[in-house]
Amino acid sequence: MDITGLWSLQCMMFLLTGAGAILKRKGILKESGKTVLTDAVLYFFLPCNIINSFRMKFDSKILLRFGAVLFLSVLVQIVSYVLSRVLYNKRPHAVKRVLQYATIVSNSGFLGLPIAEGIYGAEGMMYASIFIIPMRIMMWSAGIACFTESPDFKSVVKKIAIHPCIVAVYIGLFLLLFQAPIETINASLMVHLPIAVHSILNIIGLALDRAVRSAGSCTTALTMLLIGMMLSEVSFKSLFHRDALFISFMRLIILPFFTLALCRMLKMENYLTAICVLMTGMPAGSTSAILAAKYDCDYVFATKCVVISTLLSMLTIPLWSMGFS
Repeated sequence: MDITGLWSLQCMMFLLTGAGAILKRKGILKESGKTVLTDAVLYFFLPCNIINSFRMKFDSKILLRFGAVLFLSVLVQIVSYVLSRVLYNKRPHAVKRVLQYATIVSNSGFLGLPIAEGIYGAEGMMYASIFIIPMRIMMWSAGIACFTESPDFKSVVKKIAIHPCIVAVYIGLFLLLFQAPIETINASLMVHLPIAVHSILNIIGLALDRAVRSAGSCTTALTMLLIGMMLSEVSFKSLFHRDALFISFMRLIILPFFTLALCRMLKMENYLTAICVLMTGMPAGSTSAILAAKYDCDYVFATKCVVISTLLSMLTIPLWSMGFS
């Protein structure tokens, strides 16, 4: 992506984020609306967008790239977990738990996927969807354990296996890997079914395809509106907390730099390196504040971590991306 296109995307994100903040401050978008929009994005619009990202001609190289991206992501998550266990032992317990979670869990699913699509297109989003699978596993296991007792294995597997975004990856992979058989079956149905029945099935299939594409295209706009609503809730003067700045530095600079070094050591393609670095360099996960409030932790501090890291990511994301332009 050229520099002009990158900054155009960034300006678009700023405008949509600003619109979300203004609508929230004016009372047009209510607090309850934020929850509704968040669920709508996570459970419908984002999964549709993930399915769309897998719509391309199958190439055997894609599977090899999937493996490379997945392997790298596992390494990054291991390092993130180790850092979360050793860096914050001198912090107050309530602050420590938030910092540990924010080190393990980023906003790569909610914010990262739409940005990956905007910068690297549908193919980039496809690889980004694979990259965040290990993080989702950590989110529902070690992440939750930061605030409460470690969940049992069965509970973790269930939450991960049926998460809408993971289900969307299943569907996307199926459509990608079985393109030829699907086309063969469709051709066979055309021969053996009455023309009227086949026409009806064709119309239904086309309508479903357009519905998924249309819903997926809404993801970026809705995501930025929600980020804007979140930013509007915190006073700018109160954002500059030492630990909030530290976790922002960890998430936006240290971890993506480590990922870049790993990619260079493993001699990964420049394109895949760019996607992996981008997804690693996402701000603290918005669930940090939600879980902190739920488990009587310092949710005010958690909100500051999310907001300041998100604000600073608006600067670091284009900087990391320009390094691969």
